[in-house]
Amino acid sequence: MALSIIIAALAAYESIRLLFLLAILLCWLIYKRKQIFFIVLSITIGCLSYLYIKNEIPVSSETIVSEITWTDLYKIDGRFIRGFAIGDDYKKWYVQLKLHSEQEKIALMNESLTGKVFLVEAFHVPKRPMSHAYAFDMDEYLKSYGAVGAIEAERYQIAGEKKDFVSYMASKRFQMKQHIRSTFPESLQSEAEALLIGSREQMPSEMQKAYQTLGITHLFAISGLHVALVALLLYECLLRVGIRKGTANWILILALPLYAFIAGGAPSVWRSVSVTELVLLSMLCKKRLAIDDAFALSIICFVLYQPWIIFQIGFQLSYLAAFSLIYSSSNLLSNASFIKQSFVITAVCQLIVYPVLLYQFYEVSVSSFLANLLFVPLFTFVILPFNFFFFFLTYLSTPISKLLFSMYEPLRSLLEKFIVYISSFPFQLWNPMKPTLFLIFIAYLAVFIFFISIESKKSKLFSIVILFIPMVIIHLVPYVDSSTKITFLNVGQGDCIIIEMPYRKEVIMIDTGGLLRFDQEAWKDTKEVYEVGREIVVPFLKGKGITKIDILIITHADADHMEGAEEILEEIRVKEVHITPSSFRKEIMNDLMEEINKQRIPLYEKKAGDHIKSKYYQFRYLYPLDSNYEGNNDSLVLSMRNSYFHGLFIGDLEKQGEEDLVRNYSKSLQHLTLLKLGHHGSKTSSNQSFLELTQPKVAVVSAGYNNRYGHPHPEVVERLKSLQIPFLQTGTDGTIQVEITRVGEILISTP
Repeated sequence: MALSIIIAALAAYESIRLLFLLAILLCWLIYKRKQIFFIVLSITIGCLSYLYIKNEIPVSSETIVSEITWTDLYKIDGRFIRGFAIGDDYKKWYVQLKLHSEQEKIALMNESLTGKVFLVEAFHVPKRPMSHAYAFDMDEYLKSYGAVGAIEAERYQIAGEKKDFVSYMASKRFQMKQHIRSTFPESLQSEAEALLIGSREQMPSEMQKAYQTLGITHLFAISGLHVALVALLLYECLLRVGIRKGTANWILILALPLYAFIAGGAPSVWRSVSVTELVLLSMLCKKRLAIDDAFALSIICFVLYQPWIIFQIGFQLSYLAAFSLIYSSSNLLSNASFIKQSFVITAVCQLIVYPVLLYQFYEVSVSSFLANLLFVPLFTFVILPFNFFFFFLTYLSTPISKLLFSMYEPLRSLLEKFIVYISSFPFQLWNPMKPTLFLIFIAYLAVFIFFISIESKKSKLFSIVILFIPMVIIHLVPYVDSSTKITFLNVGQGDCIIIEMPYRKEVIMIDTGGLLRFDQEAWKDTKEVYEVGREIVVPFLKGKGITKIDILIITHADADHMEGAEEILEEIRVKEVHITPSSFRKEIMNDLMEEINKQRIPLYEKKAGDHIKSKYYQFRYLYPLDSNYEGNNDSLVLSMRNSYFHGLFIGDLEKQGEEDLVRNYSKSLQHLTLLKLGHHGSKTSSNQSFLELTQPKVAVVSAGYNNRYGHPHPEVVERLKSLQIPFLQTGTDGTIQVEITRVGEILISTP
């Protein structure tokens, strides 16, 4: 029945055609020889749930709300409050509210905003094209939280507060957070907030990355282990003070939902709490409910109450992991030793969630099997209890807590350094590509066949082969593509071009995008600086399964062309870097040069006449002509050609540089297939004589959406139109992919 309701929710949101999955479920129930009443009831519930959920789906609205009430899902960072609020139309909205002073920010940060009513002057956030297919998708994010849209507001007025149980519990959670920040040492605060109240906003990005690499991020998501520990501690304390078991069970039933609110109310928390509640209630009613039935009832209640939750990654991973453990318990119990059981638990969980991890994050930690053997017991039996102990101790005695913190903090610091150290080892992440939904289906089919084969005690070799076939297919897919792909990544106001050779033999990247940083008041700074390389370029590379860049070309030393390079080098292996002569002396290149030297990556200065060896194309640098770096007009210009294609990538070259190209390459640059316009289509580039000579079949402008410079300039646009040169812009068209097939056909696609 739970499965039929999940199918109904998917069909309601995505397509009614997905209801055909109910037919597959029907066949399975018949095969399992279930009672006819149960079969009819399951399918009927699925159909009725579809009608109900279809009616409950939030519909986007064109109205503008004037009053919002904040939910507990909000964050104050930099000069903005961002989060979900209920509008005066009773619908949920994602709100970005601008703050105007440091005093205003401090005042709002010192109290819980949940339930606070703001009068606002709001407007809809304009729709922008996604950076690329693997970037953050705002529409999907809104859908997963049941929101109808996103609005921005610059003016507001606090109009009051709606007092209810949720806002009351949110205020208590906020007070706990403030208490942790005022009593715990700074280095221990982020861990305590994550483990005790489910807040990870303070956790440094370096540590988050280390936990992700080791596959132990789940330790900081309050779930079954935490709830079980809290329930056990509370239950034992109640018994020790003389309370009878029946009464203790009732107290647990009342207390656990309160803990779920305090812990942030994530799907993993409510899953564990709801299952525990159902089992306890059934015991009190003298009719013990099977754990799998409690698990199914939990799903049914969750999906019917908030059907959009099926799109939240936390919901998917939490329930999949719990599902795998419940239905493989016999195999787990058959392994007598603790180490064997721990390894099997980790393996089972990893196998059941790996297709989802690949689809959502494009990579899976292969070191998690060993890392979890060490860190799950350590966090469960040492670090988590210590945090509970310290939290209560800070209320009882500040001097004693400070004394114990002084002993615990150095040990915890050593552990943190150890985690960062072992996470730095190479080859810990498997990053094939983002698999298609069909490959996800095949992967899960293989996983289920594997479990059934193990349970049936069939040949282990057969089981392992079945399990690994989809993995091998997913890994090899990029390497059987015979086409060449040139991708102009939408990185905002900047350049980033990725060239993939046939069969992924070589990957060349031209520029990395980046941001021009401007000084501002300290209170406006966000906790984590936005980085184009890490937020846009790296997800694209990982989504494509690109784990190695053969050549990284930095056309010149401007932030919007190279500021993201450092983050890329930290995440992706780069074999060599090409720069324009003398550009490394610019101050803006210092961080990049430091990372290049740290990794001992070969660095080459290139200029006109230099070549790049390739099996498929002739790569030749046409510019600069000298070794004296003076800015845009010393950009590296790369020609890429074969018998049926000729592309030209000219960085930020302006009029003088274009005239040099016309003068020196008047024959070889005629009738280009593809031209990347210079300097984002500025007024000082793309002059008439250059465009008349090259006459590209298509031109690409790398310029941000509604950018402050007005690129591409109207005069450049007019020149392109007068010469009948079609052009695309990354800022308005999104990421642009030019595919060159094996037979020379040119295919251009945008999101």
